[in-house]
Amino acid sequence: MADMQIISETPMNTHQLRKELEKIKKRDSELNFRAARTEEYLAQVAAHKNLDELFDKIAKLNIPRLKEHHIHKILDIAPTNVNELKAVLQGYPITINNESMKKIADAINEFLEKR
Repeated sequence: MADMQIISETPMNTHQLRKELEKIKKRDSELNFRAARTEEYLAQVAAHKNLDELFDKIAKLNIPRLKEHHIHKILDIAPTNVNELKAVLQGYPITINNESMKKIADAINEFLEKR
């Protein structure tokens, strides 16, 4: 087997992954086993569409220490209150004050109300 080399790593949320799988499906006309299983999983789990708008909104809050991969994880889980957001970010070595967490939760709630 040929040596594979990772060119770049880019964090993505479930919505973006679903779009990438659709591109691959159009290109190859059929997904391999793992990609097909991933597509099945995303059909069950990924309920929200067009999360790019919400990603931009959270990124524009300019919360210190909140990185792109944190925002993608927040979008995947979509916590609607501060306690749920704390649970999502618990796995990361990051501290965000309650005021900033409230802003994130409000942005998510506003986005979900529009849908």
